[in-house]
Amino acid sequence: MNTKEFIKIMDSGAEVIAFSEVHQYMTYLSNEAMKITAELNNAYHSPDEIKDLMEKLTGRQFPEGAYMFPPFYTDCGKNLKLSKGVFINACCQFQDQGGITIGEGTLIGPKTVIATLNHHMDPKKRANLLPKPVKIGASVWIGANVTILPGVTIGDGSVIAAGAVVTKDVPDNCVVGGVPARKLKDIPVETDE
Repeated sequence: MNTKEFIKIMDSGAEVIAFSEVHQYMTYLSNEAMKITAELNNAYHSPDEIKDLMEKLTGRQFPEGAYMFPPFYTDCGKNLKLSKGVFINACCQFQDQGGITIGEGTLIGPKTVIATLNHHMDPKKRANLLPKPVKIGASVWIGANVTILPGVTIGDGSVIAAGAVVTKDVPDNCVVGGVPARKLKDIPVETDE
């Protein structure tokens, strides 16, 4: 198995059977990510060094204008897709095996957790994994200590209030907050006229 095959399987949403070849490759990628994030998190790095380490971690070009404040944690890295101008604040944890896509100009507050894997509900299959992608639109603002659960899509321009637990999709241009997060209000959007 290689990374491209692994990502294709994870993006399909297929159940990952515990101790299968896919599960073993997931463990291999986790160990690679731990090496890179240990380097990223345990010393000062210039913006160019952060860019290089993130490219090594994700296997993708670090987008123009993107920036982060380490420490940063992930147990994969290879299924993380960032866009231009994304900012990731300190102490974020991204579990990206199931796929995380973050839109242009999105701001992610400190200690944000994004999860893309669930365990099977059947106790006999509890170690099996169920991947579901998280998609975050453009110009989103995610406050501190937010948790975003597998399968959630957050619409463009929305704000996720600090401490929220997002369990379902969020429409464009609104504020959500609470546990579980619920819509609090719409955000007025100016039109170009």
